Amino acid sequence: MPMQFGIFSVGDVTTDPTNGRTPTENERIKAMMQIALKAEEVGLDVFATGEHHNHPFVPSSPTTMLGWIAARTERILLSTATTLITTNDPVKIAEDYAMLQHLADGRVDLLMGRGNTGPVYPWFGQDIRTGIPLAIENYGLLRRLWREDVVDWEGKFRTPLQGFTSTPRPLDGVPPFVWHGSIRSPEIAEQAAYYGDGFLHNGIFWPFDHSKRMIEFYRKRFAHYGHGAEDQAIVGVGGQIFMRKNSQDAIDEFRPYFDNAPVYGHGPTLEDFSRETPLTVGSPQQIIERLLSYRTHFGDFQRMMLLIDHAGLPLKTVLEQLDLLGEEVLPVLRKEFAIGRPAHIPDAPTHASLVAAAAAEKKDVLEEVQA
Repeated sequence: MPMQFGIFSVGDVTTDPTNGRTPTENERIKAMMQIALKAEEVGLDVFATGEHHNHPFVPSSPTTMLGWIAARTERILLSTATTLITTNDPVKIAEDYAMLQHLADGRVDLLMGRGNTGPVYPWFGQDIRTGIPLAIENYGLLRRLWREDVVDWEGKFRTPLQGFTSTPRPLDGVPPFVWHGSIRSPEIAEQAAYYGDGFLHNGIFWPFDHSKRMIEFYRKRFAHYGHGAEDQAIVGVGGQIFMRKNSQDAIDEFRPYFDNAPVYGHGPTLEDFSRETPLTVGSPQQIIERLLSYRTHFGDFQRMMLLIDHAGLPLKTVLEQLDLLGEEVLPVLRKEFAIGRPAHIPDAPTHASLVAAAAAEKKDVLEEVQA
């Protein structure tokens, strides 16, 4: 599969500004489950959940949520919109996501991030002022836990490990693929490039030029570390959309949600925000044209993730968005993004492709030894 198209949810519990009703946490959690199942039904490739430990967000336990979805789906790849590499113990991440990987038959990957909520750090015994070195050290340990059967390790931010084996071991001996997400920290893009991992810039609140600079930096460093040419780096991008058959209907319906959204409400106008950032509100054709323009900004890439269920939008509306996405937008995106895509550009990573790559590498090493 050359490209993956998916949706992500941040799991906010937000009052619907059109009727004043606030869903319960239970209703919001159950809505996210229905959205994930619908995503598979309409042909999307990926569903991702955020990880938050603060009000008004509900997805505090991504592996619990994704395990439930895995049991009720067959094809869709399950991911995170952030796995907090800073406030989670890397030992627990290694074991939780390896377990999920087994339960989901390999349909799992992760987006590592630091999160954007400062107060969370002390709740988990950490200091936000050490966020970058904490992310770098924790991820270095996580990689070893997934790739080495017995780990001896000592670092700055947690107790040492001696002769430790995380369980279960990754499925087929191949860890889940890791994307690194950062909006503004080149150190995280550097980390992704150093390991040859993916870099997903979900700049839904930022101008395209900023996202382009971050992605270009990652591509250059990916090539610097010898993983391939710049255009072979594994790139993901984010966006947010709202559509109706008629563009004015989409604008009229979405405006009160935009105007009162917890993050950008009571700030820029919908028109200004749509012009400056990836937010696109309009007809399916307008959505298609805007999303296809990502290639102009970022080059060929591997994953596109869209936000469609936030700011208090009712479940019924979100499910209607998914129907439009699956019926009218997705087939065109798949066709158009495939046109002119160079043969040397890597496909989006999957468990099967990672297993095949590991087997090929093992074969090459064996042949070298025998020679």
